[in-house]
Amino acid sequence: MPTPLVDVRVATAARHGVPLAVIAGNGADTIGLGPGADVLGVEPGLLERLGVTGRAGQVHPVPGPGWVLGVGSGGSRDWRAAGAALLRAVNGRAANGNGSGEQPPRSVQVLLPEDVDAEAAAAFTLGAIVGSHAFKVTAERTPRLRELRLVVPTEHEDLTEAVRAARTLAAATGLARDLANAPSNVKDPDWLAGTGARLAADTTGLSAVVRDEKWLAEHAFGGMLAVGGGSVRPPRLLELSYRPRGAAGAPHLVFVGKGITFDTGGISIKPAEGMHLMRTDMSGGAAVIAALLAIAELRLPVRVTGLVPCAENHVSGSSYRPGDVVRHFGGSTTEVTNTDAEGRMVMADALAYAVRRHKPDLLLDVATLTGAMKVSLGLRTGGFFATDDELAGRIAAAGDRVGEAWWRMPLLADHADDVRSDIADLRQCPPGPGGITAALFLREFTADLPWAHLDIAGPARADRPYDEVNPGGTGFAARTLVELARSYR
Repeated sequence: MPTPLVDVRVATAARHGVPLAVIAGNGADTIGLGPGADVLGVEPGLLERLGVTGRAGQVHPVPGPGWVLGVGSGGSRDWRAAGAALLRAVNGRAANGNGSGEQPPRSVQVLLPEDVDAEAAAAFTLGAIVGSHAFKVTAERTPRLRELRLVVPTEHEDLTEAVRAARTLAAATGLARDLANAPSNVKDPDWLAGTGARLAADTTGLSAVVRDEKWLAEHAFGGMLAVGGGSVRPPRLLELSYRPRGAAGAPHLVFVGKGITFDTGGISIKPAEGMHLMRTDMSGGAAVIAALLAIAELRLPVRVTGLVPCAENHVSGSSYRPGDVVRHFGGSTTEVTNTDAEGRMVMADALAYAVRRHKPDLLLDVATLTGAMKVSLGLRTGGFFATDDELAGRIAAAGDRVGEAWWRMPLLADHADDVRSDIADLRQCPPGPGGITAALFLREFTADLPWAHLDIAGPARADRPYDEVNPGGTGFAARTLVELARSYR
């Protein structure tokens, strides 16, 4: 933990005897080859016979050994898909006997076009690392490619720096995937919070504190204690702090990530079909942990705090019930109507704590919160709510730059009263548009600070590969959080 990732480096000369890939495309489904075709010894007409079109992500092995790799029209998404496709093809040789059974090479090199820019190289790097990431619990580790060399004709400082930053973003996605995919017999609240704290201890500029159930009770974190009360594995609150030197006057951002390590639904129990996927219900918390580590690695000149309320929503005689009234940190009360809407209960405590303890300039939460968002936007786009247009623009732009798609959803005033209760301050899960009412509930704990809510219930998991995404937990949102923090420097 975390899963080892391929090492991507920039070089100015190809190495003799190292398998080589050259680029086809970089111009709307053409088959014009980039530099290195002569090295591969591609015969006239071979590409046509192989069916090479230059489409993004198309990989064809040729004698050498080597590959012809399509990058389509050369957009960032095309380059990400190409990087992922190449690494999957290389590693596929040893993939459970489905390939030829050969060991993958230790190193592969790619000859990039002379006019490649930093954005394309970064996208290719990101796609290669993230697309080749694989979480699997096995007796023996599957052999995988260790090094990818990007060969460019001359030294290019901007390109080298872009590749370095892309490696950090890719590592954040990989870590978030590892945390999400970890099985819940291992991943209880103490494990998740403790793992985040241990990783922070090894990262310069980042510190961590883990609060146990006694501290939570002393400070009246009623939502976390209610949700975690049905499990023998008690809740934890992870608090990560990044305070770079010279950033005393910089904006203070607080990211809150849902950390439900397994979700049975509680007394409002989920159907058995698909419940095994609930090990990834802490994907928002994983994104926050991974983002804080990457922000510290990049030494961004902004103050960031990460809060991850960790709990296991289980069924027992001590589970919280529909009809209960829960008092959150800060005093607000909530009427429980559905114990399977547990995410907003723990997030409410953490948001209220963030407001009182940290007084941030920006408050943002991220969670696999509602099935309604999956219905609205499908499985590849995250939905977000924001209290002002400038913040909304930053989030959408950050996602676009790092290859994560977002769609802004409305905080409809017509439903604001729906979250009011007759017997408490708030009603946890009112009827109506579920994604919107969940956001309106959370807004009650933000004290009118600039705030955004990111619902990643759809794209946090994938059932099949696409672009650089692999099945399982996807690590979605980690890169957006890092890029959002970068936009405040």
